[in-house]
Amino acid sequence: MASDLRLMLLMGPVLAVPVPAPLADALQSVRVTTSSGRASGFQLAFAVSARSVVQRSLLPLGFFDPGIRVVLVAVVSGTPTVLADGIVTQQELSPSAEPGAGVLTVTGEDLSVLMDVRHERECFPGLPHQARVVAICAKYAAYGIVPAAVPPVLADVPDPLEHIPVQAGTDLEYLRAMASEVGHVFFLEPGPVPGSSLAYWGPEVRTGPVQPALTLGAGAAATAESLSFTYDGLSRTQYAVDVTEPVSKVRIGLPVPDVSLLHPPLAARPAVALKQEPVPDLGGRSVAEALLLGLSRTASSADAVRGNGRLDVLRYGHVLRARRLVGVRGAGPAYDGLYYVSSVTHDIRRGEYKQSFTLTRDGLGPLTPVVIP
Repeated sequence: MASDLRLMLLMGPVLAVPVPAPLADALQSVRVTTSSGRASGFQLAFAVSARSVVQRSLLPLGFFDPGIRVVLVAVVSGTPTVLADGIVTQQELSPSAEPGAGVLTVTGEDLSVLMDVRHERECFPGLPHQARVVAICAKYAAYGIVPAAVPPVLADVPDPLEHIPVQAGTDLEYLRAMASEVGHVFFLEPGPVPGSSLAYWGPEVRTGPVQPALTLGAGAAATAESLSFTYDGLSRTQYAVDVTEPVSKVRIGLPVPDVSLLHPPLAARPAVALKQEPVPDLGGRSVAEALLLGLSRTASSADAVRGNGRLDVLRYGHVLRARRLVGVRGAGPAYDGLYYVSSVTHDIRRGEYKQSFTLTRDGLGPLTPVVIP
């Protein structure tokens, strides 16, 4: 790797430790994909030959078997960033008669895959959503998973005399289903130190620290190799909530709460909702549950502007992180400003570190006249 780029690879059954030097030398490329609200994935490619330590020892001894833990740490300009902490799910060997031309490809997902392998049936009497999240995530503490559950914007504590929440599925399915009902997301964020992960259950984080800006059209000062934008006028939908009053059986229309409760605006001129639809599957839900579901559906369609680009990390000087904010400058008055980084793909080879990314926002125009930092 280049002088200002180092990659650390750790592997092991539960506790991941630095790999032997011959294996680190055989590593050809790394790809890590991180997206908001979805599991992260990784892929490692190793050069192998008939006489290599990978073929003779590590592969037969189960070093790359499904279930083995993998931790990847990138050190850019002295700053370490945990890129992935997950489990091997697949291996693929492509032998070759040419020395060193064979390739072993190891693919895996983040630690949330452990939450999706066993069907559970569990009752949670009187527990609100966030308490159920903490109870479920506590089962995976051995992997360094720490839960961070944010309460929904509308409190909904089930009365055990009327309704008892029941989980009937895998832990991951239930965590995601609860998140979808209230407009939240669930994902595992690796780090900040190797061997630990944050299990985040809450709204997309669209406030707080901003990553260094992506600069376009500034010659030697440009930090993005390419960046293009799309404004989809039909993406935003206004959902309506109709509930039936239990005594009179009269249908009552309720206003959906302001979407800014979940998605703080990032644009000076948010897109107008050209589509209107009723929220389906409201039968048997309380008023709070119906409003939360309407807010969730409205928030999920709020981002009408999408940007797709690519950058060189060694030129940018930082690792662009998904699920955070970043500024854009040089794209013009309509598209400059802050964006939410919804996905990032890391492609690392010796001496090269590229990232492809997707940005989203709710409309056009920056909220501030100057993009910083």
